Amino acid sequence: MPALALADWLRSLPDDRMASLLRARRDLATPPPSDSTVLATRAGTPGSIARACEQLDSATLSTYEGLVVAGADTEPVTPQRLAELLGDEPAPAGLFELALAWDDPDSGEIQIPPGARETFGPFPAGLGDSVPSLAGTEPDALDLGEDERALLQKLSAGPPIGRTRDAAADVPWELAETPVQKLLARGLLIRRDEATVELPRELGLRLRGGAIHRPGELAEPELPVHPHGQSTVDEAGAGEAMELLRHAESLLRTWSDTPSPVLKSGGLGVREVKRLAREIDVDETRLALLAEVVAGAGLVAASDDATPEWVPTTLTDSWLSSPSAIRWMTLAQAWLELPRLPGLAGQRDEKDKALAALSEELRRPNAPMLRRRVLSTLSGLPGGAGVKSVDELVAHLAWHAPRKGGRLRDDIARATMSEGAALGMVALGAITAAASALLEDDPHNAASAMADAMPTPVGEVLVQADLTVVAPGPLEADLATEVTAVADVESAGHATVYRVTEASVRRALDTGRTADDLHELFRTRSATPVPQGLTYLIDDVARRHGRLRGGAAASFLRCDDEVLIAEVMAHSVGSDYALRKIAPTVLVSPHPLAELLDALRGAGFTPAAEGPDGRILDLRPSGRRIPARNRPTQRSSHAPAPISEEQVSAVLAHVRAGDRAATTRRGTTVRLPAGGGGADTSATMALLSQATREQREVWIGFVDSHGTATQRIVTPVRVGSGILEGSDNERYPLHRITSAALVEA
Repeated sequence: MPALALADWLRSLPDDRMASLLRARRDLATPPPSDSTVLATRAGTPGSIARACEQLDSATLSTYEGLVVAGADTEPVTPQRLAELLGDEPAPAGLFELALAWDDPDSGEIQIPPGARETFGPFPAGLGDSVPSLAGTEPDALDLGEDERALLQKLSAGPPIGRTRDAAADVPWELAETPVQKLLARGLLIRRDEATVELPRELGLRLRGGAIHRPGELAEPELPVHPHGQSTVDEAGAGEAMELLRHAESLLRTWSDTPSPVLKSGGLGVREVKRLAREIDVDETRLALLAEVVAGAGLVAASDDATPEWVPTTLTDSWLSSPSAIRWMTLAQAWLELPRLPGLAGQRDEKDKALAALSEELRRPNAPMLRRRVLSTLSGLPGGAGVKSVDELVAHLAWHAPRKGGRLRDDIARATMSEGAALGMVALGAITAAASALLEDDPHNAASAMADAMPTPVGEVLVQADLTVVAPGPLEADLATEVTAVADVESAGHATVYRVTEASVRRALDTGRTADDLHELFRTRSATPVPQGLTYLIDDVARRHGRLRGGAAASFLRCDDEVLIAEVMAHSVGSDYALRKIAPTVLVSPHPLAELLDALRGAGFTPAAEGPDGRILDLRPSGRRIPARNRPTQRSSHAPAPISEEQVSAVLAHVRAGDRAATTRRGTTVRLPAGGGGADTSATMALLSQATREQREVWIGFVDSHGTATQRIVTPVRVGSGILEGSDNERYPLHRITSAALVEA
């Protein structure tokens, strides 16, 4: 049997080859196989073979497919026959490394386990079942019409089956009218059922020129690259990273003020996506990516309210106050480990339903592994080299692992390149130094590399006569806070333009800043002379600001100008908010102060809030926050952890010990049934005691902790207290020993 032949082949492998096999095929080592026969049986199961095939490149996989076509699962195949089928040089080395095939050391003939056939389905290489009587048939020598030849050529390209009503009944050659009927009548097609025909394997091969592939078809595709300097790539990536941070911050602040409702089915609604994209000034695809990344980083979560909303978490404030490189690293790391596909948002499923961002429909557990595979390929290129075409990269990845990734493999590769570019991990088709460090699970160096690549923060702005403030680069943190407080962003980019307005100056004064503070800001931080118009604007707003002051009564208003008090009382705000005069210059209201001041501002007044000490207060809400969700501390969504060297050594020793026990000559065996009878127990104890006294090796059969029956050769050093202790420091509970025999010399 092939399984036994595989066991013999495995038994003959040196330890280093066996160790490599166990590392490459992790499933073979769990639980530890008792010997090479069990290992071979496990390696030949269809499920294990399918997993191992995910590691094969196209050339090696086609070699395996050729072995299936040649019938190597039933009888050995010569390398010459395999080469004829492939039409190219076979590549069986990778198959031998993974024990997917094995060769005879003398003849070189190759065999594969029977389970391999199931891996390739009913039509390996797109060929049908064999009809030996057609062997040697040359289609060109047959008297066939053009329609019959065209049909045969179409089926020969695979799959070899076709559905047609002409297969319903046998029609003699002389009465056949259609191409299908004529080919069936001549035995050149096989009837599978009343509506299905199949092209025999022999004809399919001949129509392909005798090989399952065209010459050169299995060659590895080239991956052309553009040479770039690594610093150029890093700077381009840093520019995109700055844009990402700006948009992410805008999204978080928008959600702080106006959280989006969670759909009943989960996710973010289409209208909300459009609204947020419009407010942040990005397209809907980028908005979906931003939402997925900030949620993946734990900065946003669905609230637990009766009507849940997407709300920033308590992690948002610390993230907003962190340095740019740290903020980028948080988002980039979240994307790298995100078990979801943001690019699917907006697409439609099988039921023509739109897939929503942040919904469960976007979950794909293998996404992190496939992202890492794309980035690892870029990381393997020379420093700064970028691929010329994403399609060429997709073809390169597909050739190296055609069975890995499922039907979305190519789409994920393309999405990784576009999303990676948006996050500053990929630029000019190359991977950035920061992304390379993150790929190696080194967040410290990743943040350091991104900080080095980002533009140096500037400490000055350019104030223009039209009351715009130009930031020629990223501002220092304290300067950015001050400028944002007194001006509104008008346009963003590498040079951000702010505009100072009456409303923005009033906002700055509302936060407790004074006119002198604002004058000092622009005087000391502007590289250009401060225009007179800006000075007048600040002074004019400051002169009117705070003349009307409020407090809590629930709230109160006070003003030295009795005429202004009278205007407020005469306005509809006075009645709407139940204002009551308690002094010529003081009004009180039962409504919250923040609501009262908002109403007064809406009516054209310019009030300010004051605290118990009379100083200006900033009553603007900082936005909603909810507790951050617990996030996994370890990656669980990409490739499983590799087997350790200690585990490899232990499993290898386990298999070798089992092999030795299986092939050792032994004397009369004493059997101990489960539960054991007294006589059998005495006989076994006597045999083990004899082996201990004489220091002879003994063969034992036992059931291990996994419930698997196995066997070992042991030199006993002590028997007692229900334990057999061997010279290898292994301990075998006597109640697990089912049989024993002395080893013969």
